[in-house]
Amino acid sequence: MEKRRMAGWLAGLLLGLGARGAVAANSGSGAAPGAGEEAAVTLGEVVVSGAAGGSLPTRSILSSVNILGADQIENQNIKSPWQLFYLMPGVMLTQYNMGTTSGKLSFRGFNGEGEVNAVKLLIDGIPSNSNDGNMPYLDLLFPLEIQSVELVKGTNDPRYGLHNIAGNANLTTDTGGNYTKSRVALGSFDSREVQLGRGVEGDGLSQNYFFGYQSANGWRAHDDSERYALSGKWFVTPNGGRTNLGLTFRAAKQKADEPGYLSQAQSDANPRMSPANNRTDGGERTMEQMSLQGDHQFNDRWFGALKAYVNHIDDRRWLDYGQGTTPQERAIQELHQGFIATLTWRPEVHRLYDLAIEGGVDGEWQQNQSQRYNINQRVRLAQTRDQRFDFNVAGAYLQAVIRPTEKLKIVPASRVDKFNGNFTDRLTGNSYGMNDYGWIHQPKLSAMYTLVPGYSLYGNYGRTFQVGVGSGAYRLSQTGSQSPSLNDGWEVGLKMQPAAGTEARVALWQQVASDELRRMLYGAANDMEAVGKTRRQGMDWELSTQATEATRLWAFYSYQNSKILKAGAQEPGAQGQEIDHVPHYIVSAGVEHRLNADLRLTASLNAQGSSYLERTNTTAKYGAYTLVNVAANYRLDNHTSLDFQVQNLFDRRYEYVWYMSGETFHAPADGRAMFVALNLRY
Repeated sequence: MEKRRMAGWLAGLLLGLGARGAVAANSGSGAAPGAGEEAAVTLGEVVVSGAAGGSLPTRSILSSVNILGADQIENQNIKSPWQLFYLMPGVMLTQYNMGTTSGKLSFRGFNGEGEVNAVKLLIDGIPSNSNDGNMPYLDLLFPLEIQSVELVKGTNDPRYGLHNIAGNANLTTDTGGNYTKSRVALGSFDSREVQLGRGVEGDGLSQNYFFGYQSANGWRAHDDSERYALSGKWFVTPNGGRTNLGLTFRAAKQKADEPGYLSQAQSDANPRMSPANNRTDGGERTMEQMSLQGDHQFNDRWFGALKAYVNHIDDRRWLDYGQGTTPQERAIQELHQGFIATLTWRPEVHRLYDLAIEGGVDGEWQQNQSQRYNINQRVRLAQTRDQRFDFNVAGAYLQAVIRPTEKLKIVPASRVDKFNGNFTDRLTGNSYGMNDYGWIHQPKLSAMYTLVPGYSLYGNYGRTFQVGVGSGAYRLSQTGSQSPSLNDGWEVGLKMQPAAGTEARVALWQQVASDELRRMLYGAANDMEAVGKTRRQGMDWELSTQATEATRLWAFYSYQNSKILKAGAQEPGAQGQEIDHVPHYIVSAGVEHRLNADLRLTASLNAQGSSYLERTNTTAKYGAYTLVNVAANYRLDNHTSLDFQVQNLFDRRYEYVWYMSGETFHAPADGRAMFVALNLRY
């Protein structure tokens, strides 16, 4: 009943804004011309280049695009950047709270269990997923260096293929400028954090440097953690700025204890405990990312860009799930090398209002190692996995942004991807080839029509895909090659910008997978099994408004449901049931108010519903929560400010729960936490 009231309230508010905007449009005081050309909804201040040319921007994609500005990011007290997404609509956060494996983001009815990783991650446009689609590279970043977060939900973005099942997220960082900025924070559970950033630009050369350090003892016992990250970016702009050449480098190191999962009885009795069998659980991780980048504006019509990159990760965990499971050491080493090249043409066609055509090619070559051992308090007893595998992909896309008139935009697009690779099981000495997935064709079509300035209807259709990861991508014991799972999705929506400072959206969407696969997380084989044909669908309401000169409001509500239309052979009892760990609603809302020129107050609310723990839906539901955070920022002078934040203000109890072999495994989340920080900027 509560979620229905909230949905009704938000729908009414959007309709009210619609009426207000219609009056404004008719009176000539509505949104500026061109406001209806984009489907993106922005939260916070985002710097947008006004220069013509360049690659087609993310905000021009005719789908559910959300952009989070630096002013909403830089003062956040978080363990990992995935937690920033609590500010964005329709995003589900799965909080493991297990050392270096702290949590994950997901959306569009996909859960964060790690079985189906459906979000393509990029850092400054560089692909940053691990082989299985997870997002450890997020921990290369700290909030103070992030300029924006761009989130694309849906199946119609042709720029990416692998892992782009439900959409993508791109985190952009400081580039250029002259500044010195720092942040020192202290908080509950002995939390300590230092962030330092420096930018120097002049004479055609820009340099950006960043260092971040974070440590904490954790809310639970045996929950200590420590993380370092550093980065450098160097760009030169010869030819009067028409050419831009750069080198970027990032590195991070983490070390953390894991408090372990609890039984239901342990979690109820003492959620802050760490069982004795977990006293040596923990993880160590090092990561590096380097890229060479270049772009060139050939003339007013042609623009080209190229990025070449290398990602490396060395990750090791020691864990004991308890309740009769076998303690394990898990190790991965991955080296990914790739490139992305695009060419954008903006011809002048007299019979069209506007036209832009963009094509791109990309490739990635992965060298992966995955090892597991049965252990006793970090002492190896037996090796259960020793795998080496190459995983290679090449892709290309073409899209045209056609504007027959000022009000109508049509975007046909197509993408293809091709895979190859080899797999070796070093325990048996056997080698195998990759499944012959063939050329995976992904047609896409989008359109938007501006009804009146500030009000636009849009719709899209697109296909994305899922292929195997780990050993599941190779022909180990199959009589024939496995086909990719094809995800066909659509979305229709109304984007509204009734007045300056106000944006809203209502969207209806659906996504159907032909033969969904899931990773087998606990087993030694690193394999996958069929979930079957699945359907995810939902509706989103989004509102961001500058209500007064001093007050900003935002409210996001997403309803979603999932269903297994045709179950895989391994689990026939899942036929017609819901997919596990998919809550029916996700809520994010907040208010920011400036009491005066120096003091800013913020309050935010996040909530989600409960969900089943497995696909036959025989367990109880878990995972619902409603959390409130409050914060204050006080400016001491033009260069110095103080932050105070309270997370989980009402000290609400909530936890992440998963299920295996008749048992539930519980990870209680943090209780109330307080933070204070000093910010300096010159």
